[in-house]
Amino acid sequence: MAERDASSQTTQTRTPVPHFVKARHEFRGMRTAEHYFTVPLDHFAPGSGDNAETITVFAREYVSSAHTQAEAEELPWLVFLQGGPGGRGNRLASLGGWSKAAARDFRILMLDQRGTGLSTPLDRNTLAARGTAEAQAAYLEHFRADSIVADAELIRAALGSGPWSIYGQSYGGFCALTYLSFAPDGLKEALITGGLAPLAGHADDVYRATFARVAARNTEYFSWYPEDRRTVNAIASHLRQTEEFLPDGGRLTVERFQMVGSFLGGNTRVDGLHYLLEDAFTETPQGNRLSDAFLEQVQGIVSRLANPLYALLHESIYGQGQATDWAAWRVLQENPAFHPDAEALLLTGEMVYPWYFEQDPALVPLRQVAHLLAAKTDWKPLYDPTQLAANSVPVAAAVYQDDIYVDGSLSLETAAAVRGLRVWETADFHHDGIADDGEAIFGRLLGMVRSVAGSAGS
Repeated sequence: MAERDASSQTTQTRTPVPHFVKARHEFRGMRTAEHYFTVPLDHFAPGSGDNAETITVFAREYVSSAHTQAEAEELPWLVFLQGGPGGRGNRLASLGGWSKAAARDFRILMLDQRGTGLSTPLDRNTLAARGTAEAQAAYLEHFRADSIVADAELIRAALGSGPWSIYGQSYGGFCALTYLSFAPDGLKEALITGGLAPLAGHADDVYRATFARVAARNTEYFSWYPEDRRTVNAIASHLRQTEEFLPDGGRLTVERFQMVGSFLGGNTRVDGLHYLLEDAFTETPQGNRLSDAFLEQVQGIVSRLANPLYALLHESIYGQGQATDWAAWRVLQENPAFHPDAEALLLTGEMVYPWYFEQDPALVPLRQVAHLLAAKTDWKPLYDPTQLAANSVPVAAAVYQDDIYVDGSLSLETAAAVRGLRVWETADFHHDGIADDGEAIFGRLLGMVRSVAGSAGS
């Protein structure tokens, strides 16, 4: 990686890291290989040597069976950077959508970003082994985009690849901007969907924009399903008066129920909210109660047992040189329509609040750690505006105008700050656009970056 002047951190040039392939499989028109890499926990520690702590990063390779093995080995790599933080790489059962389009010309490398999937795990049990809450918080500092990019560069060297292509979705796009900032020599081209992060400013700015987007999306949804407006009000009223518990034993409160608004962030998922709500209640001898089917589905939405990294580090992705200080919780106070006691309750988006660590049984052990991270003031910069302003890597980004997770207006401000970045702004998709028509989106963005590269070479 390039020297990190912005954060007074450097990485040292290293030989390729230890790497092995555990298994290979072929099914449904594709071949896979399971790659394991040993990387430093702290890429930026001065003078780190052979005794430095290491972790494992896993990545799965996908290649179309239409290519012979010899042909596949000559294909360039495309690294997919998954959304999150805390989301493991997609597990593909077959090539389809964007992956089908990409596999025509690339070997796809699907990273389990550090702390996720088959990489060295990070959860309430492994964190507890680090010791005090302060030690756990210090450990978590190594799981942001700067470390993910440093992992990718060591992996690139281990695979013997020249500059490669990256495709960042959502938080993966944030990681792509970090890559362009600190390791641009490792990149041939970058594609980004729904993932142009603000380069500066406080996290409050993000949530002021996204609360407005989520409110508008609520209005749109309830215009399609007016009966669901009544159902949501009825569930909220019921939860204020009656204790209901999820299968893991945690209580379902009004504010936890509001989290089902995560459905609103997509075109492919939004109608699933209606199906969730339609069988919310069941008749019992004690009167109306929430149905077991409903409670089981809601637990899958509101529990962070499988990805505590999301709750712990979500706001930190907007933290650079200042504390985030529970930004979403503070901005919520400016939006009474989202308060749990609102008469016409609105559903929320991806915001993280301090009560997560009081009400989610999986997060309760991490409450003190979460507060330490929220109060942390010395987050290192994740982007280098000077480098981005001088960028020479072809970049194309899809910006979704009505995205409730990554605000379209803030995204356009970032796009204008990255030299040569080409934008496709559209209202046809929401945050999950690549699940809607991934093949078309990928093809369009790839054509845009290749057009830039062609122009530069002419």
